[in-house]
Amino acid sequence: MRLFTIVILAALAIGFDAGAQSSTTSTDTLAAKIMLGNYDPAAYFPTTVINSHDSISMGVNARISPDSLHATLNFLKTFTNRNTGADTLSATKGIGAARRWVYSKFQQISAANENRLIPSYLQFDLSICSIAQHRNIFAVLPGSDTTDKSVVIIEAHIDSRDSDVCDTSLTAQGMEDNGSGTALVLELARVMSRYSYKRTIVFVVTIGEEQGLYGAVAFANYAHATGIKINGVLNNDVIGGIICGHSSSAPSCPGYEEIDSTHVRLFSYGGFNSFHKGLSRYIKLAYKERIQKIATIPMGINIMTPEDRTGRGGDHIPFRQHNYPAMRFTAENEAGDADVTSGSYTDRQHTSGDSIGVDINGDGIIDSFWVDFDYLARNAVVNANAAGMMAIAPLTPDFTVSTNWVNNLVVNITAHPEYLNYKIGIRTTTNDWDSVYQFTGALTDTLILPPAAYIVSVSSVDANGVESLFSEEKMVNVTAVKDIASTPKSIELLQNKPNPADEATMISVQVNDKISYKEAYISIRDLSGKEVERTAITLNTGINEIMYRHGYNMAGTFIYTLMIDGKAIESKRMVFTN
Repeated sequence: MRLFTIVILAALAIGFDAGAQSSTTSTDTLAAKIMLGNYDPAAYFPTTVINSHDSISMGVNARISPDSLHATLNFLKTFTNRNTGADTLSATKGIGAARRWVYSKFQQISAANENRLIPSYLQFDLSICSIAQHRNIFAVLPGSDTTDKSVVIIEAHIDSRDSDVCDTSLTAQGMEDNGSGTALVLELARVMSRYSYKRTIVFVVTIGEEQGLYGAVAFANYAHATGIKINGVLNNDVIGGIICGHSSSAPSCPGYEEIDSTHVRLFSYGGFNSFHKGLSRYIKLAYKERIQKIATIPMGINIMTPEDRTGRGGDHIPFRQHNYPAMRFTAENEAGDADVTSGSYTDRQHTSGDSIGVDINGDGIIDSFWVDFDYLARNAVVNANAAGMMAIAPLTPDFTVSTNWVNNLVVNITAHPEYLNYKIGIRTTTNDWDSVYQFTGALTDTLILPPAAYIVSVSSVDANGVESLFSEEKMVNVTAVKDIASTPKSIELLQNKPNPADEATMISVQVNDKISYKEAYISIRDLSGKEVERTAITLNTGINEIMYRHGYNMAGTFIYTLMIDGKAIESKRMVFTN
């Protein structure tokens, strides 16, 4: 059992100087200008403009190809070892050949789409595995409207590894981790470049992830230093496998060789008023509204509580640390928890066994695949649909929320009133919305709801039914009886979310009036009264959160109590299920 205080981390402690941006450059100055919105959109209009929401959603669903993804993975494996420290000079082996091949694929895609996709490298100087200079690969699809200037990023890391983080001598094809993500990004560049979007889309393939997220740190720092506005970051890492290993990084799969090809996990930072969780909810809603009804095999999308799996991290984190909305797609099942130092580790992840599949009958042809190309394609559709809608969406509104009569919740739009179509997301005990309501032709809407504490956010909806990313969240209590004389508590312990939970849950305290105290913590006890965990919590005005990790597949009921200066303020019950 582990309890984590939710904090905004400083720059990753991985040896990268967050301020040393002079050595980080885009090798193509045009790509850099486009990401800043400094270009003429008319120069990139296609001969035939396809920009309707239905054309984009139905088009990506129909055109993303398992065979194309398979072909990309087959070629990626020929580079043998894509470690960040691998060969950069060979034309056929190592990370240098791999990144040049990705760049050439972006060029080919651009040529097939009237040269509208602008490829580039993001070059940065940093010693990683004895190599001093490195290059991310990215390609920019210019938007048709530079008014907003924000970009949508779809990313994955291309580097692979064996048990030794800098070993370049052994085979390290890295097909699940993360050839699958790289193939997805290239496939989306191929498919999505056919369409036109208001916002610019940037397809990014990073290096240095396995040594400490170095490539993503470089890109996030570059964006922050140069003033690039980012609408959202969709990171894809370990996204094509469906088979559970002997081990996996919780919260994950139920047991060895269990199969799941119809669910995907969305990891993101924070709880209440997290734009990262809001991005994950938006992705799920966009899929439910636009793809689920036309998908041959619909996907279940699970919004996870933690930012990443237990003890793990990914390329979305450096972007989140600069306050860019960012999240991570990961397959429901993983072939290992990457604990390669364990003498009992027998799984594929972070070993030479992370291959595309095996030859069962010995005829020299791979006939049993670790990567499921149909599953990878379905995950690519989830990505493409969300990114496409983000890239054509209206602006996010602001709002106020209040209660007026018994059971009445009133929402009033205060910013971007020009749309006159809005959605209200309401949630209570989970990471997802309980309901999403739409109102039209007014700036105020009243909902009659059962008594509860509600977390509310809003979205603009344009004339075509495309919604914006949702706003910040606000909390309001709806009561069954209106008591004019009552006053809110100065401090309240809120119900944990989600509840029931699987592996982790958020515990929140709402402080309505500034308080003075010496020590505050959350005490967690089992039903026998034994304290199993405690952690300090800072009590500032507003919502204060901690994350409690109970452990995966460990069911039980617990009591959590807010303690201030030795006094029990309030207690609540939480439930963990398998």
